[in-house]
Amino acid sequence: MTTVAAREALGTLVRTRRQALGLTLQQLAEASRCAKSYLSTIENGRRPNPPSDAVLMRLERALGLAEGRLVNAARWEATPESVRAEFASLQSRDEAARRLASLLQSRGLDRAFASGELSSLVATIGGGAELEAAPAPVRVPVINQVAAGYPAEFTDLGYPARVADEWVQTPDLRDPDAFAARVVGDSMAPRYTAGDIVVFSPERDTPPGCDCFVRLERDSESTFKRVFFETDERGDEWIRLQPLNDAYPAKRVRREDVAGMYAAAYVVKEV
Repeated sequence: MTTVAAREALGTLVRTRRQALGLTLQQLAEASRCAKSYLSTIENGRRPNPPSDAVLMRLERALGLAEGRLVNAARWEATPESVRAEFASLQSRDEAARRLASLLQSRGLDRAFASGELSSLVATIGGGAELEAAPAPVRVPVINQVAAGYPAEFTDLGYPARVADEWVQTPDLRDPDAFAARVVGDSMAPRYTAGDIVVFSPERDTPPGCDCFVRLERDSESTFKRVFFETDERGDEWIRLQPLNDAYPAKRVRREDVAGMYAAAYVVKEV
């Protein structure tokens, strides 16, 4: 790949190095075996075509420059402007990636984001607009044990008030009314085991086969089961509360006996 140094003008490289060595145009022309007038057009950028690689390599040796320094410079000048622009963009992204790695290592993700520099660097790397500030993750209250009776005070809308002694962080859930409950027993094994914390989202739909936190009206019972909707021969609507563990029987309740039903969003496994 063309180096950063190769972006310097060829003529400038030759003239600056020659003058630093105290050489005249004639002396350099003789050392590189090229005409003085031709060497002058190189230094002044007036040549119609790039010098040959052979001439450039002789100049490199005469000037004591690293091999390929002048060759790369000449190739860079012959590169179309659109390609140069793309190279500059890629170089900018590479520098931004190095800065991003350093920023994250020294400050951490939260402080880097708060500084405002994170979104700018990511935008540069991605070649797009700066990132919009993402909404903060919701802290979800763990209300109680899901199979141990009425777990907590519920609001008029049917889900728990946001008061709890324990909380879990939800990185990808934005429901402000989400709540969580700790599983007891093994009726939902093997997918859910005792001690797991299941997060429920009131804003999510509860389609058939959904795992739900269910509140029953009559006895204030709460339970965690897979739900199925059924209609009997008389047209009455029922909800079947189906354990995942075959050792436990299903329970059917009338639709009007269900005070609330909230879909499981994800589970924090007990370790």
